[in-house]
Amino acid sequence: MIPIRDNIKSAHYPIVNTALIVACIVVFAYQMVEPAAIEAYAFRPAYLASLTTIKELGFVGAGSSLLLSMFMHGGLLHIGFNMLFLWVFGDNVEDRMGHLRYLVFYLICGVLATLSHSMIAMLGALTHGGPGLQIPLVGASGAIAGVLGAYYKLFPYASVRALVFLFFLYTLMDLPATLFIIIWFVLQLLYGLSSLGDVGGGVAFWAHIGGFVAGILLVRLFVPRRRLTGKPRIVHMHLE
Repeated sequence: MIPIRDNIKSAHYPIVNTALIVACIVVFAYQMVEPAAIEAYAFRPAYLASLTTIKELGFVGAGSSLLLSMFMHGGLLHIGFNMLFLWVFGDNVEDRMGHLRYLVFYLICGVLATLSHSMIAMLGALTHGGPGLQIPLVGASGAIAGVLGAYYKLFPYASVRALVFLFFLYTLMDLPATLFIIIWFVLQLLYGLSSLGDVGGGVAFWAHIGGFVAGILLVRLFVPRRRLTGKPRIVHMHLE
């Protein structure tokens, strides 16, 4: 399922959400010019597994790598899908939280998502060995998963227009946002469980899981009380 748009109209322009999308695109363009950027700036779980590595990098270096990796992507499809999800769901969450709160929330969810993946990678390295701790972790999907968690809590009655694939067929459908997000999370969980023994590269499903859980748990800390019960502005959708 690919989200196209939702039926919630934001009351304010999503300045931060738009800036995050632009920042990811700019960083990705830089990666195209400098392919070695991933090796130089991406975060690796080994940074947490070894105090020696932390000493060599310094806390500032490790911390900057943790943040920079959230704006880097592994390819056009990777950044394309991530930015689409962020565009569809992020503006409404920013609208409820406010600009600064949303930025802090996004970054915290991204950091917690990276740490979740790193912990699973460390467990995998202990039980199966291999180079898993040295594989660069890049992408905004952990932070975006946190946005999905917040959206799930804040907009239980929203609808999402999605492109749904049924074997070799596809169609546009209006789905309850909660159903769309639950299906998305269940798939991440299933893929994550099936990847526990895999220490190679691939999709960091546990970053998605960790980010989503962080979003659900933290959302009420970032939404002003008066906005928790505010009615969203609904835009009724019609097939074109």
